Amino acid sequence: VQLQASGGGLVQAGGSLRLSCVFSERDFGAYTMGWFRRRSGNEREFVAAISPAWLGSRTTYADAVKGRFTIFRDDVKKTVSLEMNSLKPEDTAAYVCAASSSYDPTTIRRQGTYLDWGQGTQVTVSS
Repeated sequence: VQLQASGGGLVQAGGSLRLSCVFSERDFGAYTMGWFRRRSGNEREFVAAISPAWLGSRTTYADAVKGRFTIFRDDVKKTVSLEMNSLKPEDTAAYVCAASSSYDPTTIRRQGTYLDWGQGTQVTVSS
């Protein structure tokens, strides 16, 4: 079982990027998928998550990205994506995707909820 993220890069402030993460799990549709990020010198922090489709693909966002980022999933392609708009220099970070076999809105922001983690993809936003 692997998660592979891609799509990072260098972008100017105000620009957009789309990150994608492929999760090679047979039952991808049953998983809650999340994005986290680690900014330089900081701990890893929650960015966004999406529930399984059978629960309505409910989305949850960190306050810092709400209204600018959109998480969505494609269960056929086993992919979760993060559309990032109006990027700011403070969005610069290594972004990593994660998967959880359960869904609990009270714990969805916690790292410990997710058992499978991918490699990070770097996003750099210049001012």
